[in-house]
Amino acid sequence: MPLIELKTVSKSYTDPGSGASVPVLRDVSLAIEAGESVAIVGPSGCGKSTLLNILGTLDEPDEGEVIFDGSSLRGSKAEQLSALRSQKIGFIFQLHHLMPQCTVLENVLLPTLALKDKPPAAKSSARAEQLLAAVGLLDRMSWKPAQLSGGERQRVAVVRALINEPRLILADEPTGALDEKNADSLTALLLDLQRQTGTSLVMVTHHPAQAAKMGRVLKIHEGRIE
Repeated sequence: MPLIELKTVSKSYTDPGSGASVPVLRDVSLAIEAGESVAIVGPSGCGKSTLLNILGTLDEPDEGEVIFDGSSLRGSKAEQLSALRSQKIGFIFQLHHLMPQCTVLENVLLPTLALKDKPPAAKSSARAEQLLAAVGLLDRMSWKPAQLSGGERQRVAVVRALINEPRLILADEPTGALDEKNADSLTALLLDLQRQTGTSLVMVTHHPAQAAKMGRVLKIHEGRIE
């Protein structure tokens, strides 16, 4: 059984100028298996980020169905979707979105505050330190984001996405603001952690070299998966 599945999903937005409906996704069906790594590629405006937002329950399809771990999300209430995101989905974006006033450790622990059944603080801190050690940042955990390099900030964002032991990681252009060396390093790190934890990884990217490292590549053209 797939971890997450889309069935004939379509999504349109309203053009603010003309008021016309603009199709973004058209009858998209796909299945992401547990422990699978998938790249989503395609030209700007083809629907990659919209697809990722629907997979992450940040947006709802106009038509079609999203199924997570065998259960349909159709008709789910906002609080149910919020709980699903906090417990089972981790997000990584092109910009790290770290809180500048918080330390590295505090930034990593932020997602644990949204959990309904919070683990003991000591357990969360121990996991955070374990993950920071795995990405080579244990000695930076008391630093603020401004003291880190761009690559280090993105590694903190990766750890933050993994802190709640999600089953699905969604990464939207996570290497877009990095140079080639740091982009290669971050992708390798993501894949290494994904294999270690058995998490599913879906990454939107413009870079063919990064996409080629994933287990599967999906290309979107004019709102459809080719």
